[in-house]
Amino acid sequence: MTAVSTRERENSFHLQMSQFWSGDLGLTLVSISLVVLVFVITPLREAGFPAHFVFGVIIVALMIYGAFAVEQSRLGTLLLVAFMLATAIFLLIGRFRPTPVMHQFGSILSTITLALYVRIVLVVMFRTGPIRWSRIQGAVSAYLLLGMAWASAFQVVEQLQPGSFHFVMAPRDFDQLTSKLTYFSFCTLTAIGSEITPISPIARSLTIAEAVVGQLFPAILIGTLVAMAMQSHTKS
Repeated sequence: MTAVSTRERENSFHLQMSQFWSGDLGLTLVSISLVVLVFVITPLREAGFPAHFVFGVIIVALMIYGAFAVEQSRLGTLLLVAFMLATAIFLLIGRFRPTPVMHQFGSILSTITLALYVRIVLVVMFRTGPIRWSRIQGAVSAYLLLGMAWASAFQVVEQLQPGSFHFVMAPRDFDQLTSKLTYFSFCTLTAIGSEITPISPIARSLTIAEAVVGQLFPAILIGTLVAMAMQSHTKS
Protein backbone atom coordinates (compact mmCIF):
# COMPACT_ATOMS: atom_id res chain seq x y z
CA MET A 1 0.00 0.00 0.00
CA THR A 2 2.87 2.36 0.85
CA ALA A 3 4.56 1.68 -2.49
CA VAL A 4 1.31 2.35 -4.37
CA SER A 5 0.77 5.57 -2.43
CA THR A 6 4.33 6.72 -3.16
CA ARG A 7 3.90 5.95 -6.85
CA GLU A 8 0.62 7.90 -6.92
CA ARG A 9 2.27 10.92 -5.30
CA GLU A 10 5.14 10.77 -7.81
CA ASN A 11 2.69 10.56 -10.72
CA SER A 12 0.68 13.46 -9.32
CA PHE A 13 3.81 15.59 -8.90
CA HIS A 14 4.99 14.77 -12.44
CA LEU A 15 1.52 15.64 -13.79
CA GLN A 16 1.56 18.99 -12.02
CA MET A 17 5.02 19.80 -13.42
CA SER A 18 3.90 18.77 -16.92
CA GLN A 19 0.81 20.97 -16.72
CA PHE A 20 2.90 23.88 -15.44
CA TRP A 21 5.35 23.58 -18.34
CA SER A 22 2.90 22.63 -21.08
CA GLY A 23 0.71 25.63 -20.26
CA ASP A 24 1.50 29.28 -20.82
CA LEU A 25 2.70 30.06 -17.29
CA GLY A 26 5.89 28.00 -17.20
CA LEU A 27 7.35 29.18 -20.49
CA THR A 28 6.09 32.71 -19.84
CA LEU A 29 8.18 32.89 -16.67
CA VAL A 30 11.18 31.43 -18.50
CA SER A 31 10.82 33.90 -21.38
CA ILE A 32 10.46 36.93 -19.11
CA SER A 33 13.41 35.89 -16.94
CA LEU A 34 15.65 35.30 -19.94
CA VAL A 35 14.69 38.56 -21.66
CA VAL A 36 15.41 40.58 -18.52
CA LEU A 37 18.64 38.67 -17.86
CA VAL A 38 20.00 39.01 -21.41
CA PHE A 39 18.88 42.51 -22.35
CA VAL A 40 18.89 44.31 -18.99
CA ILE A 41 20.88 42.56 -16.27
CA THR A 42 23.85 41.28 -18.30
CA PRO A 43 24.73 44.67 -19.84
CA LEU A 44 24.46 46.27 -16.38
CA ARG A 45 26.65 43.52 -14.96
CA GLU A 46 29.62 45.17 -16.65
CA ALA A 47 29.06 48.13 -14.33
CA GLY A 48 28.91 45.89 -11.26
CA PHE A 49 25.10 45.60 -11.03
CA PRO A 50 24.45 42.63 -8.66
CA ALA A 51 20.85 41.70 -9.55
CA HIS A 52 21.94 39.02 -12.06
CA PHE A 53 22.34 36.64 -9.10
CA VAL A 54 18.61 36.85 -8.29
CA PHE A 55 17.60 36.07 -11.87
CA GLY A 56 20.16 33.25 -11.93
CA VAL A 57 18.43 31.65 -8.95
CA ILE A 58 15.03 32.03 -10.63
CA ILE A 59 16.27 30.41 -13.84
CA VAL A 60 17.88 27.51 -11.95
CA ALA A 61 14.59 26.93 -10.13
CA LEU A 62 12.73 26.90 -13.45
CA MET A 63 15.32 24.49 -14.85
CA ILE A 64 14.67 22.07 -12.01
CA TYR A 65 10.91 22.32 -12.56
CA GLY A 66 11.48 21.62 -16.23
CA ALA A 67 13.63 18.57 -15.48
CA PHE A 68 10.70 17.00 -13.63
CA ALA A 69 8.33 17.80 -16.51
CA VAL A 70 10.29 15.89 -19.17
CA GLU A 71 9.43 12.25 -19.75
CA GLN A 72 12.52 10.30 -18.70
CA SER A 73 13.66 7.74 -16.17
CA ARG A 74 13.75 8.60 -12.49
CA LEU A 75 17.54 8.18 -12.47
CA GLY A 76 17.88 10.50 -15.47
CA THR A 77 15.78 13.16 -13.73
CA LEU A 78 17.80 12.93 -10.52
CA LEU A 79 21.10 13.13 -12.41
CA LEU A 80 19.87 16.15 -14.35
CA VAL A 81 18.72 17.96 -11.21
CA ALA A 82 21.96 17.07 -9.41
CA PHE A 83 24.00 18.47 -12.30
CA MET A 84 22.01 21.71 -12.28
CA LEU A 85 22.44 22.09 -8.53
CA ALA A 86 26.18 21.40 -8.83
CA THR A 87 26.42 24.14 -11.46
CA ALA A 88 24.56 26.58 -9.22
CA ILE A 89 26.86 25.74 -6.29
CA PHE A 90 30.01 26.22 -8.36
CA LEU A 91 28.75 29.57 -9.63
CA LEU A 92 27.83 30.63 -6.09
CA ILE A 93 31.26 29.68 -4.73
CA GLY A 94 32.91 31.43 -7.66
CA ARG A 95 30.92 34.56 -6.83
CA PHE A 96 32.03 34.77 -3.19
CA ARG A 97 35.48 33.13 -3.59
CA PRO A 98 36.54 34.11 -7.10
CA THR A 99 39.50 32.16 -8.45
CA PRO A 100 40.44 31.39 -12.08
CA VAL A 101 39.80 27.66 -11.52
CA MET A 102 36.32 28.25 -10.06
CA HIS A 103 35.41 30.58 -12.92
CA GLN A 104 36.62 28.03 -15.48
CA PHE A 105 34.67 25.16 -13.93
CA GLY A 106 31.64 27.41 -13.55
CA SER A 107 31.75 28.39 -17.22
CA ILE A 108 32.12 24.77 -18.36
CA LEU A 109 29.21 23.62 -16.17
CA SER A 110 27.11 26.60 -17.30
CA THR A 111 27.65 25.72 -20.97
CA ILE A 112 26.52 22.13 -20.44
CA THR A 113 23.59 23.13 -18.22
CA LEU A 114 22.31 25.72 -20.71
CA ALA A 115 22.55 23.16 -23.53
CA LEU A 116 20.54 20.70 -21.42
CA TYR A 117 18.01 23.43 -20.72
CA VAL A 118 17.62 24.04 -24.46
CA ARG A 119 16.78 20.35 -24.80
CA ILE A 120 14.20 20.56 -21.99
CA VAL A 121 12.47 23.56 -23.56
CA LEU A 122 12.41 21.96 -27.02
CA VAL A 123 11.05 18.65 -25.68
CA VAL A 124 8.25 20.49 -23.87
CA MET A 125 7.60 22.72 -26.87
CA PHE A 126 7.31 19.87 -29.38
CA ARG A 127 4.85 17.80 -27.37
CA THR A 128 1.75 16.68 -29.19
CA GLY A 129 -1.19 19.02 -28.94
CA PRO A 130 -2.54 22.24 -30.42
CA ILE A 131 -0.23 25.10 -31.37
CA ARG A 132 -0.61 27.74 -28.68
CA TRP A 133 1.22 30.86 -27.53
CA SER A 134 3.32 28.76 -25.15
CA ARG A 135 5.10 27.11 -28.09
CA ILE A 136 6.11 30.52 -29.48
CA GLN A 137 7.44 31.44 -26.06
CA GLY A 138 9.36 28.17 -25.99
CA ALA A 139 10.96 28.98 -29.34
CA VAL A 140 12.05 32.42 -28.08
CA SER A 141 13.41 30.89 -24.86
CA ALA A 142 15.37 28.22 -26.74
CA TYR A 143 16.89 30.87 -29.03
CA LEU A 144 17.98 33.02 -26.08
CA LEU A 145 19.37 29.98 -24.27
CA LEU A 146 21.46 29.10 -27.32
CA GLY A 147 23.02 32.55 -27.23
CA MET A 148 23.75 32.21 -23.52
CA ALA A 149 25.23 28.74 -23.96
CA TRP A 150 27.59 29.98 -26.67
CA ALA A 151 28.56 32.95 -24.50
CA SER A 152 29.57 30.51 -21.73
CA ALA A 153 31.54 28.45 -24.25
CA PHE A 154 33.35 31.61 -25.39
CA GLN A 155 34.19 32.33 -21.74
CA VAL A 156 35.72 28.85 -21.40
CA VAL A 157 37.90 29.44 -24.46
CA GLU A 158 39.05 32.87 -23.29
CA GLN A 159 39.78 31.62 -19.77
CA LEU A 160 41.75 28.61 -20.94
CA GLN A 161 43.56 30.51 -23.69
CA PRO A 162 43.70 34.23 -22.93
CA GLY A 163 43.80 36.36 -26.05
CA SER A 164 41.42 34.13 -28.00
CA PHE A 165 39.26 37.23 -28.54
CA HIS A 166 40.35 40.76 -29.33
CA PHE A 167 38.45 43.46 -27.42
CA VAL A 168 38.48 47.18 -28.18
CA MET A 169 38.53 47.70 -24.41
CA ALA A 170 39.87 44.67 -22.54
CA PRO A 171 37.61 43.39 -19.74
CA ARG A 172 38.95 44.19 -16.27
CA ASP A 173 37.21 41.37 -14.42
CA PHE A 174 35.02 38.29 -14.87
CA ASP A 175 31.75 40.27 -14.89
CA GLN A 176 32.97 42.46 -17.74
CA LEU A 177 34.19 39.40 -19.63
CA THR A 178 30.76 37.78 -19.25
CA SER A 179 28.96 40.91 -20.39
CA LYS A 180 31.19 41.48 -23.43
CA LEU A 181 31.09 37.84 -24.60
CA THR A 182 27.31 37.66 -24.12
CA TYR A 183 27.04 40.74 -26.35
CA PHE A 184 29.38 39.12 -28.89
CA SER A 185 27.43 35.85 -28.77
CA PHE A 186 24.08 37.44 -29.61
CA CYS A 187 25.66 39.65 -32.27
CA THR A 188 27.00 36.46 -33.87
CA LEU A 189 23.77 34.51 -33.39
CA THR A 190 21.77 37.22 -35.15
CA ALA A 191 24.51 37.87 -37.75
CA ILE A 192 24.77 41.62 -37.11
CA GLY A 193 28.50 41.55 -36.31
CA SER A 194 30.42 43.28 -33.52
CA GLU A 195 33.73 44.97 -32.78
CA ILE A 196 34.95 41.90 -30.84
CA THR A 197 37.08 39.63 -33.03
CA PRO A 198 37.79 35.90 -32.53
CA ILE A 199 41.53 35.26 -32.86
CA SER A 200 42.31 31.65 -31.92
CA PRO A 201 41.22 28.76 -34.20
CA ILE A 202 38.77 27.31 -31.66
CA ALA A 203 37.23 30.73 -31.06
CA ARG A 204 36.74 31.15 -34.81
CA SER A 205 35.24 27.68 -35.15
CA LEU A 206 32.76 28.32 -32.34
CA THR A 207 31.85 31.68 -33.87
CA ILE A 208 31.18 30.14 -37.29
CA ALA A 209 29.13 27.35 -35.72
CA GLU A 210 26.99 29.83 -33.80
CA ALA A 211 26.46 31.97 -36.90
CA VAL A 212 25.27 28.93 -38.87
CA VAL A 213 22.97 27.75 -36.06
CA GLY A 214 21.63 31.28 -35.68
CA GLN A 215 20.45 31.23 -39.30
CA LEU A 216 19.20 27.65 -39.48
CA PHE A 217 17.53 27.37 -36.08
CA PRO A 218 14.70 29.91 -36.65
CA ALA A 219 13.99 28.59 -40.16
CA ILE A 220 13.80 24.96 -39.04
CA LEU A 221 11.80 25.90 -35.94
CA ILE A 222 9.25 27.93 -37.87
CA GLY A 223 8.91 25.16 -40.47
CA THR A 224 8.33 22.57 -37.76
CA LEU A 225 5.73 24.70 -35.96
CA VAL A 226 3.89 25.34 -39.23
CA ALA A 227 3.88 21.61 -40.01
CA MET A 228 2.57 20.83 -36.51
CA ALA A 229 -0.14 23.49 -36.87
CA MET A 230 -1.27 22.07 -40.22
CA GLN A 231 -1.29 18.54 -38.85
CA SER A 232 -3.28 19.62 -35.79
CA HIS A 233 -5.76 21.52 -38.00
CA THR A 234 -6.18 18.47 -40.26
CA LYS A 235 -6.91 16.18 -37.30
CA SER A 236 -9.41 18.63 -35.84
